[in-house]
This record gives sequence, C-alpha cells and structure tokens, in this order.
Amino acid sequence: MRAPLYLAIESATRVCSVALARGGEVVAERANDDARLHSERLLPLIDELLASARVPLADVEAFAVSIGPGSFTGLRIGLATVKAFAFGAAARPVAAVSTLAALCASAEAETGGAPVAALLDARRGALYAACVSRAGLARADLLADCVLTPAELARQLPQGAFVVIGEGAAEGAAKLASLRSDLTLLALPHGGASAASVARLGAQLLAEGASRDAAELVPAYLRRAEAEARRTGKAFE
Repeated sequence: MRAPLYLAIESATRVCSVALARGGEVVAERANDDARLHSERLLPLIDELLASARVPLADVEAFAVSIGPGSFTGLRIGLATVKAFAFGAAARPVAAVSTLAALCASAEAETGGAPVAALLDARRGALYAACVSRAGLARADLLADCVLTPAELARQLPQGAFVVIGEGAAEGAAKLASLRSDLTLLALPHGGASAASVARLGAQLLAEGASRDAAELVPAYLRRAEAEARRTGKAFE
C-alpha cells in the first residue's frame, strides 16, 4: 500500500517549521526564525512549502503535528491550523507527536543506539524532559514527558545517556551535568524540534494506526501557563 502524503508542523518552539513527507521520507521542508509571531508566519510558510513541491493542499492525506510541551501560544496556533486543514476533507488523520520525542529524533545521527533525553525550559528552575531508549522512537519509553528539576532528573536518567539541550534549557542542562558526569550534552543549532523529525515520528505513528481525530487534539502543556497561574492564584503544576 502506498504511504500517505502528509504535512508536518512544528510550532512549539521559536523556530517554526513545516515539512511535506511521504512515509518516512521528507519531500520538502521550510523553516522560519524571525521576530514575527507564529500566527503571522505559519500559513505563508505552508503555502511556500506546498508551492515549492507543486502539491495542492487537497492532495495532503494526513497530518503530523508537534503537540508539546513548548510555547503555549505556538502550540495553540499549530494545532488550530491542523484542525482547520483536517476538517476540510473527510477523515484525514492526524499524528500527534511529542515535541520532546521529536527533539530526541533530531539528534539521531549523533547518538546512534544510545539512550537519548531531551530538555526544554519549563521556567521556575524546572525542565520539561523525556527519555527514549534510542533516538527515532515516537514514544518516550524510558521517561515519559514530565516536568522535573535538574536534581530530580539526575536521579532518573540512565547511565551514559545523551541529553539534547532544547530551547532555553542550557542553564538547567549545566546543572544536570554537574550532578551526572556520565551524561553527554548536545546543543542543537536551532534549539528546537524540526518539522522533519515530527514528520518521521508521525509516519511511525500513522503506520502503527495511532492516528487521532482532529477534533480530539489538545496541546500537551504539562504545566499551567504563568499567566493562568497569576490569574487564578494557583501554583504551577
């Protein structure tokens, strides 16, 4: 059976990127890292991607999207865009990809078959973290997506793991390294997951039959937004 043609979106971090893929093969990719909001640049980026590949949106058969953790605003924009596209035709499935798993996958070439963890800044001295037994897995099998302090994370990561430093996580990663000298830190040039990685993991989920209905998509925030914490008076979760 022919693999579906699908569109992958990564908007959880500062660098907004999109990719067109068939199965696990990325056909085309575009990224944008300017001062504008994702709401202003995501749709033009998708238009540019589809035009460069000479593929109309109607030919896209499925979608893959990074669902977090990450920027609360960026995640909402990415998911809203996918929902709008998926509802445009009957039964177009969506693969919901962990941003942290996609970060791990972005470092696959450097890590081989070793365990890989990924970090993103969760503020207030905490880190979003997850760990896979090897890069390229769509599910965090060693440590599920969570929010931990560097000290808590140091007690849970396996020996000799690679640690991908995502956006804003350099300080937390340094604290982690001071507690665990066996860990190897990796800094990605763009600081975030890429749509190409989201595409590869999305293909894996779609092949397994683990697609989502667009109406069921929700961001994986993992903790309360700072603005909401101030408004409600409730602590971060």
